[in-house]
Amino acid sequence: MIHVKKLKIYIPGISFPSLSLTGNYCTLDCAHCGKHYLESMKKVEKSNLVDYCKNLEKEGYKGCLLSGGMDSRLKVPLDIYTDEIKQIKKETKLKLNVHVGFIDESDLEWLKYVDVVSLDFVGEDDVIKRVYKIKKRVEDYLKIIELLTSNGIKVAPHITVGLDFGKIWWEYKAIELLAHYPVDVLVLDVLIPTRGTEMENTTSPSVDKSLEVVKYARDTFNGELSIGCMRPPGKWRLEFDKGAILIGVDRITNPPRKVIEWAKKIRDVEIIYECCVI
Repeated sequence: MIHVKKLKIYIPGISFPSLSLTGNYCTLDCAHCGKHYLESMKKVEKSNLVDYCKNLEKEGYKGCLLSGGMDSRLKVPLDIYTDEIKQIKKETKLKLNVHVGFIDESDLEWLKYVDVVSLDFVGEDDVIKRVYKIKKRVEDYLKIIELLTSNGIKVAPHITVGLDFGKIWWEYKAIELLAHYPVDVLVLDVLIPTRGTEMENTTSPSVDKSLEVVKYARDTFNGELSIGCMRPPGKWRLEFDKGAILIGVDRITNPPRKVIEWAKKIRDVEIIYECCVI
């Protein structure tokens, strides 16, 4: 079925950079990441974060992702940037998307200043243990969702399809769990086996199996459904993106140019140069 709702295409790289506030440091060594994704982020020190963001605005940027690795508390240590985050929001019009880790009530002081929280969500204890290698359970993730939604803070959970070494099974439960919360946007990524990680020899899930998850999310989740940045490139992405658009996703990030031109023929398309959760 071809949906007639507007399709929002997000291209964040042009005016919405990703910043790591911990450099390449992360206390974890996750099976799918191995700190690899920190390397491509721009590195910003605490002492110049405010000035850096002011310059972003002067250069025409619309916002940024504040991210980094997790510390020993299993948090991205954004709480030590409370004053800087307040100042950025007071003195600029930049939109802030943040990666957080396992936050708690003590973080509400700074979280109320950000525009949206991006939270990787896993719906199965065994997958948390095998991939992240931490002593956390699904209930710990749900506590974060509850904390944010009950305090009026916008959260965009991210599910990585195939996160369990390419196998798809737990994703359906995760979608069901999230459907019970007042979440505006659910983001679906797809595993990219990354060189230098434990999963470098893993095979990405098939396009068809991945689209089955998208279809289930579309049928189950009432909010907007987004395809995030992370998914395999090349022919895989071409086929998957077309299938997701036909299923009726509301948002999609960085589709190939061919897909954008094709989508314009069947959907009303808006191109937005921001993160897909904004």
